[in-house]
Amino acid sequence: MSLHKEIEFENDICNHLAANGWLYAEGDAKGYDTPRALFPADVLAWVQTTQPDAWAALSKTHGAHAETMLLDRLRKQLDDRGTLDVLRVGLELLGLKAPLKLAQFKPALAMNPDLQARYASNRLRVVRQVRTNHDDIIDLVLFLNGIPVATAELKTDFTQDINAAVDQYRFDRIPKPKGKPFAEPLLDFPRGALVHFAVSNRTVMMATRLQGPTTRFLPFNQGDHGGAGNPPNPAGHRTAYLWEQVWQRDSWLEILGRYLVTQRDSKKKVTGFIFPRYHQLDATRKLQAAVLAEGAGHKYLIQHSAGSGKTNSIAWTAHFLADLHDAGNHKLFDSVLVVSDRNVLDAQLQEAIFDFERTKGVVATIKGEGGSKSGE
Repeated sequence: MSLHKEIEFENDICNHLAANGWLYAEGDAKGYDTPRALFPADVLAWVQTTQPDAWAALSKTHGAHAETMLLDRLRKQLDDRGTLDVLRVGLELLGLKAPLKLAQFKPALAMNPDLQARYASNRLRVVRQVRTNHDDIIDLVLFLNGIPVATAELKTDFTQDINAAVDQYRFDRIPKPKGKPFAEPLLDFPRGALVHFAVSNRTVMMATRLQGPTTRFLPFNQGDHGGAGNPPNPAGHRTAYLWEQVWQRDSWLEILGRYLVTQRDSKKKVTGFIFPRYHQLDATRKLQAAVLAEGAGHKYLIQHSAGSGKTNSIAWTAHFLADLHDAGNHKLFDSVLVVSDRNVLDAQLQEAIFDFERTKGVVATIKGEGGSKSGE
């Protein structure tokens, strides 16, 4: 393929992000810690800037070894608990009264200036041509405060389409290839990047777990006037919405902080992540915006095709509306009721809404002795 075209594609993406609140510099890949799969400078800058008292305590306890201790402990916790849990819950360290925060997601209320300042201090970075422990080169890696949260393989449509990027992930980006003594932490589930994007000039696909040839990729496209793919973009690439909208700072932090859902089995082991597809992001965000603009009491219709993930869209919407506040920091709804007229969907909805629950006691099922409401 034309390497020149792919480099220009990378340039377009990275230059846009750099002009819109992301950290980016050519040569950043040299600052990547391949064995730990971290960007140490951002981990340390985040902690030292947003939690100076905690850093002072760690420095007092560990002296000159404080930085190494923190990075090693972070890597160990990512391995044990997974990336999403560490980002959302933080890191418990000896000598600290509270967990060390690894990110600050936007609070529902804008009343705490300290939280707002910490939110603004999040360090989002894009790094090009990142080398793994298996000597693979990843086109782009996205970091939040030094922790990798996404990877992207890019292909230009001049000589290769989106399937070439998908196949690259399936066959050349296997977390633990045969003959290798250990898995690559950047690509390994659930301790590595949370989502992997296959990107061309025309279309985008994504996967949350790399499993070799069986890896399941889903479309992440806007749709093209009722058809698949993306509409023409007179200003550039058809897929520019990915870095202009989805990876926009507030959007990306909201996805990581609110949308991503961890799936666990009966033994509490992480089995998967639910990452919203583009149409789910679009629908749930437009609905929230409409409610904020028009207030309560209006009716809306959202059409979903079969298999498009309407259950998850309903669950996200229910949780987001329950937490929605107006410009005066007043809560818009005391309660959110979800009503379904189909038994199968009712059971799926109950499971999804409970799965999406962060605070115990927020969700309750309305039922009598007969079971679900739709069965009564």
